[in-house]
Amino acid sequence: MKKIKLKKSSIYPLFLLLILGSCFHDDSQYADKNIFRYNEAANIVTLDPAFARDQAHLWVCNQLYNGLVQLDDELKVIPAIAKSWQISEDGLEYTFTLRDDVYFHDDESFNGHKRKVIADDFVYSFKRLLDPATASPGVWVFNAIKSDSNYQAIRALSDTVLMISLNKPFPPFLSILSMQYCSVIPFEAVHYYGQEWRKHPVGTGPFKIVNWEENIKLVLRRNDHYFEKDNSLSLPYLDGVAISFTADKMTAFMEFVQGKLDFISGIDASYKDEILSKDGQLRSKYKDKFVLSKLPYLNTEYLGILVDTSNPQEIKSPLKIKKIRQAINMGFDRNKMIHYLRNNIGVPGEKGIIPMGLPSFNTEASYGYTYNPIKARELIEEAGFGASNPVPAISLVTTAEYLDLCKFVQAQLLLIGLDLEIEVVPPAAAIEMRALSKVNFFRASWIADYPDEENYLSLFYSENFSPDGPNYTHFSHETFDHYYEKALLEEDPVIRRGMYASLDSIVMEESPVVILYYDQVLRFKQKYVKGLGNNAINLLNLKRVRFEKEGLN
Repeated sequence: MKKIKLKKSSIYPLFLLLILGSCFHDDSQYADKNIFRYNEAANIVTLDPAFARDQAHLWVCNQLYNGLVQLDDELKVIPAIAKSWQISEDGLEYTFTLRDDVYFHDDESFNGHKRKVIADDFVYSFKRLLDPATASPGVWVFNAIKSDSNYQAIRALSDTVLMISLNKPFPPFLSILSMQYCSVIPFEAVHYYGQEWRKHPVGTGPFKIVNWEENIKLVLRRNDHYFEKDNSLSLPYLDGVAISFTADKMTAFMEFVQGKLDFISGIDASYKDEILSKDGQLRSKYKDKFVLSKLPYLNTEYLGILVDTSNPQEIKSPLKIKKIRQAINMGFDRNKMIHYLRNNIGVPGEKGIIPMGLPSFNTEASYGYTYNPIKARELIEEAGFGASNPVPAISLVTTAEYLDLCKFVQAQLLLIGLDLEIEVVPPAAAIEMRALSKVNFFRASWIADYPDEENYLSLFYSENFSPDGPNYTHFSHETFDHYYEKALLEEDPVIRRGMYASLDSIVMEESPVVILYYDQVLRFKQKYVKGLGNNAINLLNLKRVRFEKEGLN
C-alpha cells in the first residue's frame, strides 16, 4: 500500500475539518473547541453573494466576504475594505480610498499566489452584479448610478481609489453598499469554477469554506490572514463555524437545550411557551443556562391591500373604500394579539409602516390606529353598509406560519360586522400572487434591506409598482410621490426624517396597509458565548465572538 505523507501545513485544516464535522453529532470530546455551531432551518442553496437575498444567505455570506463599508451594531456605516470616502457637495460622486493590506482567501485559482484586493476587483464585482446574465436579485442596489452600457459610472482611478457616480443624489446609497450583494470577489475564481462558483466561494471575510455537504452541513474555518483587528488582536477569535440544516425548528431548539448548538435566533410557535413566559422573559429554568437579548427589529408585519381600482381584483371589493380600510385598522386589538399569540415579542403596530429602530419612528406620532371598535362600526355605516346591507365577505391570503394571527384578526373583525375569509397558500404561491396583483388582501412583512426609512416608503411610490418593484398595493398618490422625490434630494438628515414622517402619515390616512406589529430581534445564546452583539437588521457577525468556559485552551 502506498503511504501518503502529509505536509505539516495541511494537518491543521484536516484536523479542524474532522473536529467541525463532529460538531453535528453528540461528541463531548470536542466540546472545548472554538467552533461556533448554529442551525439554518431555511437551508442554503448558494454561496454567491450576488444571490444573498434572505437571512440564511446573508448570514453565511457575511462570514465569507467584505464590501467597501459595513454597519456596526448601531447601524452606522463604518469602514471595511474602504478605509475612507468622500462624497461630492452635489451628492453625485462617491470616492473610496481602499486599504492596501486586504487579500482574498488562498485558492487554487490563484496558482499559489497571494492575491491582494484592488479597486478593479470592485469594478468587476459591481459590473457582474449589474450584468443581466448574472440574473442577480440584487441588481436594484445600483439603481441610483449613472446608467450606460459599459457602466462607466463605476471606475478605478488607481489600485486603491474607486469612484462611483450617481444620476441623482440618493442619501441611503452608502448604507446600501454595506449589503452582501456588494461584496468583492475575484474574477479569477469566478472564471475558474464557472457554474460551480456557487459552491467554491473566494472572499476576504473572517472565515473561509472548508466543506459543504448540501442539506447536511456547511463548515467554515478561520481566515488566518484576515485584515481587521480588535485593538491589536487578530480576528476572528473562533477556529471555525459549523452550520447544520435541520428543517424542524423544535428539533433545533432541543439541540440548543442539549448544548449541541451555541445560538438560536427568533422564536417559533413550537417552543415559544417552553422558553418564554407570557411577558416575553426567559423562564426560570433556563436563566442559568442561556442569555436572551432583545431589541427592535427593522421588520414591519402588515396586511397589504390592493388599492388599484383598475385591477379586476379590486373592482367589486369593499376594500376599494377607504373607510372600510380604516375600519379594519381600528377593528382589532393589537395589544392582545401580541400578548397572547407572541408572548409579548414585538410592539403593536399602532403607528406607520416605519418601524421602531429608525429615527423617524415616533411613539407620540398623531397618525396610526389603535383599537376602537365603536369608531370602526361608524366608519362602516358611513361607507354605506349596515344590517340590511352587510359588507361583502373579504378574502385574506396568508401562509400557514401566520394563520393564528390572521384568525385573531378574523374573529375580532366579525364583531364589528366584517366577514373575513382566510385562504392559506404555500409561501411561493403567496409571493407570486402578491407580485402579480392576483390578490387584493394579503399578509406580508418588510425587513429593511438597508437602515433608512426610504426603504419602507418605497413600498408606496407609484413608479415602484410590482412585479418590477416593491409597491404590491399599487398605491398611487400624487402628493406622496412629490414629497418622496423631494425627500431623496434633501441632504440634511434631520429635515429628511421629518419629511419621512409626513410621508408615513399620508400612507396611514389612505390605509393601503394594516400594520400588525413591529418585530423584535431575539437571540438566545449559551452563557459561555461572548462578543456576539445584536443589531436591528439581525445580521450575524461572528468575527469578534469568543468562548469563555472552564477548560478552554
